[in-house]
Amino acid sequence: MVIQGHRAPAAAVAALALLALAACGGNEDPAGAGTPPASSPPARAKTSAPAKEPILLAFGGDTHFEGQLRSRLASPKTALGPVAKLLRAADFAMVNLETAITTRGTPAPGKEFTFRAPPSAFTALRAAGVDAASMANNHGMDFGEVGLQDSLRAIRTSKFPTVGIGKDADAAYRPYRVTVKGNRLAIIGATQVLDDQLIQAWTATDTKGGLASAKDEPRMVQAVREARKTSDIVIVHLHWGQELKNCPLPRQQTLAKKLVAAGADVVVGGHAHVPLGGGYLDGKYVHYGMGNFVFSSANGQTANSGVLFLKMQGRKVTAAKWRPARIANGLPIPLTGAAATAETKRWNGLRACTGLTARP
Repeated sequence: MVIQGHRAPAAAVAALALLALAACGGNEDPAGAGTPPASSPPARAKTSAPAKEPILLAFGGDTHFEGQLRSRLASPKTALGPVAKLLRAADFAMVNLETAITTRGTPAPGKEFTFRAPPSAFTALRAAGVDAASMANNHGMDFGEVGLQDSLRAIRTSKFPTVGIGKDADAAYRPYRVTVKGNRLAIIGATQVLDDQLIQAWTATDTKGGLASAKDEPRMVQAVREARKTSDIVIVHLHWGQELKNCPLPRQQTLAKKLVAAGADVVVGGHAHVPLGGGYLDGKYVHYGMGNFVFSSANGQTANSGVLFLKMQGRKVTAAKWRPARIANGLPIPLTGAAATAETKRWNGLRACTGLTARP
């Protein structure tokens, strides 16, 4: 299996087995045509759109490179540790990059925590099998306009697919588009969480750079509807919820319904620093909180982590699997055996307060 420019057959097989995914056979020639006689004119080649194969998506939660994680960027190929094997198993993997990409700037006023990382963060994500990230969150502009310009420059230079941030509103709400195994994906990122005193300064407008705000629900719905017209699969990545609360807020549920109605096939996100539940809403898949992922200060309940795998056949999510992990020294370490079974059971129980169903 070729995965966004890298090959990881062993890991891919393992992940597919997690979801009991069956291999798809090729189409046989229905006419059973053989080689034409020598006197026959040569057959004219037919052109057709590439076949849409089933694909495996993977999502991780909040990621930064603070504290003890900063030194890991000196060796970006191994910066994310053992969880990279899971990410590389997917055809498309995504995380929430909860940091400004800059070494300059002044910390945003009034914030208790501000995060930043050098451009090598993109190198580390790519090496770990991450194919895209959202920077639409309450740390994406932690170092002001200088940090924003540095982040945008790093995105351009690295060519790392990043959503939810841009030189203006059109760029911030613009989806990242990529074709994976014949499926045209559109990924939109936005944040429903911004500090009150920073909303105006951080929100992208027609004349100013910044972040895509999910508080502007009409703009979000419009973005999804536009993406729907020319895409096979529409994914919306949101920063939303309340810290340490493992049930979704009413505003999350309201927005999820609007986005699904507008054409979103998958809605995922985070912010609470603890995992929330996921499941089906009107036949589409919604996950209310991925929790921390690569996060230096994670401990206690905020160290509960994992990777969400979604198997898609066309627009349908045919299987969902939570692969639990526990963060140690800032890195998510996949759980195995009894510990994995117990944590998966606990995670499934989180669905009870979401209004979502375990099956389509």
